[in-house]
Amino acid sequence: MEVITGKLLLIFLFIFIIHSIETLAYAVRLSGARVKMIASALALFNVMVIVSRLANMMQQPFTGSLIDTAPPEHALKVVEEQYRILIGASTAGTIAGIIVFPTFIALFSRAIIHLANEKGSIPALIQKGLSIEFFMRGWKHIRLPKRTDIKGLRISDIPVKLFLINTIITAIYTIGVLAALYASLLVPERAATAVMASGLINGIATILLVVFVDPKVSVLADDVVNNRGSYRTLKGVSLMMVSSRLLGTLLAQALFIPGAKYVAWFTKFIV
Repeated sequence: MEVITGKLLLIFLFIFIIHSIETLAYAVRLSGARVKMIASALALFNVMVIVSRLANMMQQPFTGSLIDTAPPEHALKVVEEQYRILIGASTAGTIAGIIVFPTFIALFSRAIIHLANEKGSIPALIQKGLSIEFFMRGWKHIRLPKRTDIKGLRISDIPVKLFLINTIITAIYTIGVLAALYASLLVPERAATAVMASGLINGIATILLVVFVDPKVSVLADDVVNNRGSYRTLKGVSLMMVSSRLLGTLLAQALFIPGAKYVAWFTKFIV
């Protein structure tokens, strides 16, 4: 059986989109702080979040079906290779997000202002965004990340603990569903229990993210808006956090099999 199939490439695309959008979430606060309209920035970003959630909903049944279509005699090997490719999609998506990070900040900042001018009307903003004039003006703001983006950032400004926590949370979130699905192959007699454990894994990762990571970055953004902090510091910290996401997706490759074995072991205490 071929490891790389059309279905796998479709799932790869979905996961690529999901992680690209989640990486750009760090640019949203930067854009909001830049124009001092964080609430509007978050409201506008919700449109992209909907796309991410839709992609996530669509990829999950396809990802699960890879187990159903795997050859019984080589199921563990084939599924592991396919799932590692999908973990690679999260890395690729994160890298894509990093590449367009500066461009996104510039364009999204202007989109926030246009949203305010349109009295909060998303349809009117989309209509304006599809105009040729808007595209021509937006083309001028396209640029790649530069070393000057972190110029002036001091080591003391980098939240090392936050960096490490975000790396671990990203790794857990990346393999949550995949490890649970793979665990169902390791313990077929408890397959349903193992699959449902993915919700618990991702739930814990989400709670950790909300409690330990998001508030810290949000406070930095608010400090910029209220003239109590430096925009350059916020930008540098945001780029460091994006880097921790990238490291987390790489760490996910190492944690995938141990994570699946842990889920398989844990299910015996539930059944």
